[in-house]
Amino acid sequence: MGFLSASASFTRYRIIEEIPDTLWPEIADRLRRNAFKDIDHTSDERSFGWVAFDDMLDADWRTAPPQKGEFITMGLRLDTRRVSPAVFKKHLALALADEMARMEQTKGKAYVSRDRKTELKEQTKLRLMARTLPIPAQFDVVWNTTSGVVYLASIQSKLRALFEDMFTMTFDLHLEPMTPYYQALARLGEERASALEDLEPTIFV
Repeated sequence: MGFLSASASFTRYRIIEEIPDTLWPEIADRLRRNAFKDIDHTSDERSFGWVAFDDMLDADWRTAPPQKGEFITMGLRLDTRRVSPAVFKKHLALALADEMARMEQTKGKAYVSRDRKTELKEQTKLRLMARTLPIPAQFDVVWNTTSGVVYLASIQSKLRALFEDMFTMTFDLHLEPMTPYYQALARLGEERASALEDLEPTIFV
């Protein structure tokens, strides 16, 4: 669920480095250089990149700029193409049956080598991928330029890792999740890190 929904789960980050003033005029260009690329007419399994916060179909920011007051907004779009395991199993069995029939007709024995089976698996996967439409998803991102806090509308670990890599690649800045541990470390200082690591949870009931 995005930030414009009635409820949302999100992850907060702080930016580790000092942000150079030269970055702000480059925000739109940097987003466009790492914008989402459509895979509808390919057999690619996955594509991801930035899109406009207001419109997941707008990867050029024609409908609205990323700047909204003191905030920079964008969407991380992730399209994934999946083939059902049952469908793949069926079509692989058909491909193997055809290959065995062909071998029996041409070589006199119904046999498919291990390498040929691997090849048929790849061919079947690519053929089915090309016939399957990718599933689109957008995850909202809001960057408060005053506080330096970045919000991602997701708590999924794999999505968070993808977002952190994309953010660093786009802006040359590194993110640190604002977990209770990191917030305590920020207040107490690195010299208390070992004490924090030794803490154990307490059960009150």
